[in-house]
Amino acid sequence: MSFKTNCLAAVAALALMCGAAQAQTLRYANQGELKSLDPYTVNETTTNAHLGHPYEGLTARGKDLKIEPALAEKWEISADGLKWRFYLRKGVKFHDGSDFTADDVIFSADRVRAQGSNFTTRIPTSAKFVKVDDHTVDVVLTAPNPILNAQWDTWYIMSKKWAEANNAVAPTPAAATTPSHASLNANGTGPYKIESHQPGVKTVFKLNENYWKKIEGNIKEIIFTPISSDATRVAALLSGEVDVIEPVPIQDIQRVNAAGNAQVLTGPELRTIFLGFDQTRDELLESSVKGKNPFKDPKVRQAFYQAIDIETIKSRVMRGLSTPSPLMIAPELYPHAGFTRAKFDTEAAKKLLAEAGYPQGFELGMDCPNDRYVNDGQICQAVVGMLARIGVKVNLNAQPKAQYFAKVLKPGGYKTSFYLLGWTPGTFDSHNVLYDILGCRDVAGSSRGESNLGNYCNKKVDELTDKILVESDTAKRNAMIGEAYKMTVDEFSYIPLHQQALAWGVSKKVKLAQRADNSVLLYYATKEQ
Repeated sequence: MSFKTNCLAAVAALALMCGAAQAQTLRYANQGELKSLDPYTVNETTTNAHLGHPYEGLTARGKDLKIEPALAEKWEISADGLKWRFYLRKGVKFHDGSDFTADDVIFSADRVRAQGSNFTTRIPTSAKFVKVDDHTVDVVLTAPNPILNAQWDTWYIMSKKWAEANNAVAPTPAAATTPSHASLNANGTGPYKIESHQPGVKTVFKLNENYWKKIEGNIKEIIFTPISSDATRVAALLSGEVDVIEPVPIQDIQRVNAAGNAQVLTGPELRTIFLGFDQTRDELLESSVKGKNPFKDPKVRQAFYQAIDIETIKSRVMRGLSTPSPLMIAPELYPHAGFTRAKFDTEAAKKLLAEAGYPQGFELGMDCPNDRYVNDGQICQAVVGMLARIGVKVNLNAQPKAQYFAKVLKPGGYKTSFYLLGWTPGTFDSHNVLYDILGCRDVAGSSRGESNLGNYCNKKVDELTDKILVESDTAKRNAMIGEAYKMTVDEFSYIPLHQQALAWGVSKKVKLAQRADNSVLLYYATKEQ
């Protein structure tokens, strides 16, 4: 073989090697940032999905969202339902090389329920974790809980030794002004290690070569870059600068699909977008009304509800890619039969305000993320205009999700009067909505209502919620769920808006499974050369 032929062969081989290496790097862009690596800081789907690469739970959920074994390879429940025994996977190591044991599970159970955590509802407050041996843990309950582990796929297990060595025993609150070691570094057991993390700028994930199982995809490196600008994010996908973006703005779906080198994966999402009110303070934080709280009057809440033209939001803001909802849960998770939205009626809304003592309306503040949900900022702007028609002047504070969540969630003191939020029940069950979103907050020793930012409270709903948790008869359980929802609907506890649609932009070189909970999990991804 000639020298020239050898050189050409070498160049071709090198090109193939480079192509293979490039194919194993996936570049991903999202409209929101990844501010903290502490897995107990912000209970939010996109953040949980990011952290599901370096961390994992005792359980996992598959593409169909069914519960699967993960760090716990199996579990069993006692006949009375008061004790769950988890058999932990042996031979698993954290990224620093240390062994995963029962001590880490017990430590994580304490840490996730500690002050500053945004995940306290993952485990009942009264549940006791007992070490049987290094790879067996008992969870002892005070009452049966058939969905105990339904949210444990995003209760990520941390290393006790690592946390103690790095002064990270306490969870990092979302409102923390000084980053902790756990917010800047990660040491999990998951399929990817954190190679580097620049909060709000870029995070690089590298494949964990010692992961306990083989991943489905072929991605060895993930480079995540937040791109808040819709136009810039789409341009990056179409130019090939990035391989996956989320979300694709609704108005750009057709353009992406027509480009030839990318496509938009769409589908129904389980998340409900809604508006909430501060119903607990005696005076709103941001309002022209002094000495009282208008939202304690259900007539005012109903007036706000009936002032919102949900069909206009669907057609103009969401461009038809939303499903208006009468309930705080998607119909795929609980049927909406028998429930309808309150009729849009501006005049009726004005009359209700007048009856409540506000014939001229009033002024208040509104908090809204502008980089978290599909067209979230535009939805809030539309709501501002609609409420203006009934004399309510809304001062909109739309900001990036990191600042928004730091203000409105529990660690920030629930500092909001009126807000937009989205919720996918972590258990994919109504109990989660009734407990976390509709449950009375601040009950001593309870995690109930942790995400009930405005503290809507009905003790009868709470009583039903507790019965729903332990009821095993499906018909009886569904009847109680319907009864509880009816109470909350009749009281205009919230304003459910819609279930938004999924819209992921994906290079045609990439194959990626789309889950209905909108978790972009890149260990499912494969990329061609």
